[in-house]
Amino acid sequence: MQGRRAAGLAVLAGLLHTASFSPVEAWWLQPLALALLAGLTWSASPMQAAWRGGLFGFAWLGSGVWWIQVSLHQFGHIPWVLAALAIAMLAVFLACYYAAAMALAAYLRGSSDYRGAAWLIWPACFLAGELARAGLMTGFPWIVSGYAHTLGPLASWAPWIGVYGISALAAACAMALAGLARRCWRPALLMTLLLGLGWLLPQDFTKSTGTLRVSLLQPNVPQDQKFDRDLMEANLDRLATLIESSKGQVVLTPESVVPLPLDYLDEGYLQRLQASAAQRPLLLGVFIGNERDGFVNSLLSFGGSGPYDYGKRHLLPFGEFIPPGFHWFVRAMQIPMDDQGRGQHQRSFPVAGQRLRPLICYEDLFGEDIVDSVNGEDAATVFFNASNLAWFGTVMVQDQHLQFSQMRALEFQRPFVRSTNTGATAVLDHRGGVSARLAPATTGILEAEVEGRSGSTPYARALQAFGLWPFYLALAALLSFALWRRRAS
Repeated sequence: MQGRRAAGLAVLAGLLHTASFSPVEAWWLQPLALALLAGLTWSASPMQAAWRGGLFGFAWLGSGVWWIQVSLHQFGHIPWVLAALAIAMLAVFLACYYAAAMALAAYLRGSSDYRGAAWLIWPACFLAGELARAGLMTGFPWIVSGYAHTLGPLASWAPWIGVYGISALAAACAMALAGLARRCWRPALLMTLLLGLGWLLPQDFTKSTGTLRVSLLQPNVPQDQKFDRDLMEANLDRLATLIESSKGQVVLTPESVVPLPLDYLDEGYLQRLQASAAQRPLLLGVFIGNERDGFVNSLLSFGGSGPYDYGKRHLLPFGEFIPPGFHWFVRAMQIPMDDQGRGQHQRSFPVAGQRLRPLICYEDLFGEDIVDSVNGEDAATVFFNASNLAWFGTVMVQDQHLQFSQMRALEFQRPFVRSTNTGATAVLDHRGGVSARLAPATTGILEAEVEGRSGSTPYARALQAFGLWPFYLALAALLSFALWRRRAS
């Protein structure tokens, strides 16, 4: 295939891949986009495959995380040209994982075609790229391929193999589709059987623990006003009014809904919050700590059975901790609380017969970090995500983040409730379905009922016992065999 045409098709495949995620939710586009990528790279030289895989990754991740430029330009005051350049550089960096994966697949293929077990090499290499992106340099698994399948036939595999297992299945389906163009039918038949098996797999692993009435706050404070001291008093008063008018058995706020460290709050305001929590407990997003040890992005309880605080542990590079050598860059963006401390525990919060497991912002992307909360005597019955996505606008990012919570709900068969500042405030049932949601960019309270669940899925048990090592070991075995086979041929 001519170079320019192949490059254009690789970019098209990347754009189609982005469209398979929320808010479009065209899950069926995802295996088609990957099939196009497989066709472009499987029969290419390693150098050609690397170039095409890199273009695919650049188009996919550039179009999938473009909203980061909102924080850089609108709130960081970086000129839009430089903000766009920064996003392009990030996309290039992330695309390198897929360039390397496709080059490896083309090298290991040797003289093999789509027949036999050789067709598994390509999905294995693609999954290796996904896992590398998710795990190296603190990890950035945003829109990992498996997240596109919170709907559709692959969703039933979530409680069995999780998001990365689904990524592998989707890549295998894509390779099978690419093989059909070469009149190779066996992989397609095998994948059809696997998809059919997904419909037959048992799906009920958890049981009800009763219901809980929740009040999920969405203050809708614009990010450029949140840290404005002239507006802060009015915003805090409006927040307290929302809390006081809530009707649930527990009131849940977004992260950092109070943009000040706890010790900086007026005593009268704290007493007002305590008085409102006398009727039902409140989990308030606020910073706790000190300047020496660092301020921790936390959820602090008012009311309830006893003192409780949860601090965010998986911090976002550049926004919440500064990598060595980049202090000058982050300081130029003028991000408040830009170098934070880490939380110390993952305890659940008991309320009204349920146990809420808090997560702050993108912590819900790391199922391997939170799986311990699903099993055991004090296992969570409801997950609660507190986020502030106002840094990134309202287009695409809110729906993408909601989709990640949907995947965790499917994997662990636990409901998720979400309280956000400007959007994606919602209630998800244990099947990942959205049972209630506030409109984005509106101020309000989502009063809803959520059904807690107890029990454990096969994926949760395996993930707690072994982490992601089964994927690493399976990839190492398969790719080592492929390398031995190539050298022996």
